[in-house]
Amino acid sequence: MTVDTLITGGQLVQPEGILETSIAIDGEEIAAVGSESDLPEADEVVDASGKLVLPGAVDVHVHLDDHFSNDTYETASKAAVLGGTTTIVDFAWQAWVGDVSLFDEESTLLEGVDRKQAKAENALVDYSLHGAITREDSAVFEELPELVDRGVTSIKMFTAYEFGLSNGFINEVLQHAADHDLVAVFHTEDSSICEVITEQFKREDKGDPEYYPKSRPDLAEAMAADSAIRMAMAADCRYYGIHTTSRKAAEVIDAHRRDNHDMIRAETCTQYTVADDSLFEDVGLLPMAAPPLRKPDDNDAMFEHLDRGTIDVVSTDHCGFTRDQKQVYPWWEGTFGMNSLQRSLPVFHDEAVAERGFRLPFLVRKLAANPARVFGMPEKGTLEPGTHADIVVFDPDDTSPIDPEDNASMSDFSVYEGREVGSVEKTFVRGELVADDGEIVGPPGHGEFVEREIPTWRN
Repeated sequence: MTVDTLITGGQLVQPEGILETSIAIDGEEIAAVGSESDLPEADEVVDASGKLVLPGAVDVHVHLDDHFSNDTYETASKAAVLGGTTTIVDFAWQAWVGDVSLFDEESTLLEGVDRKQAKAENALVDYSLHGAITREDSAVFEELPELVDRGVTSIKMFTAYEFGLSNGFINEVLQHAADHDLVAVFHTEDSSICEVITEQFKREDKGDPEYYPKSRPDLAEAMAADSAIRMAMAADCRYYGIHTTSRKAAEVIDAHRRDNHDMIRAETCTQYTVADDSLFEDVGLLPMAAPPLRKPDDNDAMFEHLDRGTIDVVSTDHCGFTRDQKQVYPWWEGTFGMNSLQRSLPVFHDEAVAERGFRLPFLVRKLAANPARVFGMPEKGTLEPGTHADIVVFDPDDTSPIDPEDNASMSDFSVYEGREVGSVEKTFVRGELVADDGEIVGPPGHGEFVEREIPTWRN
């Protein structure tokens, strides 16, 4: 027997530990793991001596080709593979009509799935979707069974913006979501608090960048998270809190999770582990996102709760906007979101492992294994034989400063600019080498839609 590829000499990092061993790829799958002498011969051998062999990152929170991002699936997935991400989960929007909407008329959740799948023709990475409910229309409940049948096993709701939902409607959605074992994904900020402070700042002409994070305080995030979790637990529905940013919000999640461990999961994002609100004074509105960057103590809190298990996942909340779209003053006329897909794994490795001393399996759990497990993708996020050969060869010692000139994304800036990080040398997606030494070598369209299972959250 001959396999397609052997990766030898590297340190294989699994969620549970590190192995000094080799890995065999055949077709789209990992064929075997073991010593090189025990593995079959291969058509190609990759020498990973002195480097890390990781499962590809699974980013379950990205925005592509919609009102939150200029990035196409092709540009974003190029950024992803250059940064070691091999699976992404985007959002299928129930169309609404409003000031920030790109839609001319309303449409259904299932039409949103069709729309995004059509846009993903040139994806390099595998992708899936969360359904996103944006209107208080009970007709959406009739769509949920087919949504699950199509492998979209999570729905997102907002408590803020013009497409935010009232607690009354959210409560009703959660009861229906529980009937179908869906995961309820939440953006949690108390809309009224953020809106009142914003209007106050407008009256006082406080449009400079440093006022933006003060307009969306951590208490607003914590309050909305508490309400959403209480409703989800009353409905016996699984709850997933996205982009946790603050100690206050993490403590709310932690308190509820101690009582409802099998029903609550949460994420933070790379930027909320490494950057704080002082960045607004340095680079203007480039890092403006919602919720905003917080304080250094909140960075510390993210790691405390990642370590404790309150927070399971590190994602990006990637949005592909340009510098000109971001640097718009006053800040309330600007655009939310920042790009991170190409930098997430190297930056989080630098902060978590090199700076804070966490072990490599911690990195793999938060970036790959946990997101795959939380969202029902058993063939992703691991280096186990029989799973997809989504593999990254990463050299932590080959460091260089992040330069936005190297962005594959449509975005022409990076909030991590200048940070010295290791390099992603090779990225395989289902056995196909798609990025090699900083170059895209895989064909657009290699990525496939991942029909997700109903996840099992019990440890």
